[in-house]
Amino acid sequence: ELPVEAYDLGPGHVFVALPSPAEVSALTPDLAALGRHTIGVNCFARDGERWRTRTFVPSPGVAEDPATGSAAGPLAVHLARHGVIPFGEEIEIDQGAEIGRPSRLYARAEGSRERLERVEVGGSAVIVARGEFRV
Repeated sequence: ELPVEAYDLGPGHVFVALPSPAEVSALTPDLAALGRHTIGVNCFARDGERWRTRTFVPSPGVAEDPATGSAAGPLAVHLARHGVIPFGEEIEIDQGAEIGRPSRLYARAEGSRERLERVEVGGSAVIVARGEFRV
């Protein structure tokens, strides 16, 4: 069992472990209540060799993020800090299927519980919109 913890690296994220991927998929969050906060909520569970996540964000117009790179690294840190995985092990994260935008991210935390040395995040994405700003 993992503690609920918050990580802040610009965008803040709180991590909540659930018992199964099915419970992660079945979540129906109170988006109005989440919108009163300034931190993203990341729910996750082990799914075989991968991790299933959903990230709910408080920004207007973005209820759920399909691929949260800013949460993938902290998830690897969270799992390693609590001994679920060893430091240096790459994790695979599946996210976004519930909103029709499945993604796969990869993350690795290197170092030790006492000294984090490096966090790497990768994955692939599909462009769903383009735009221009004129100032």
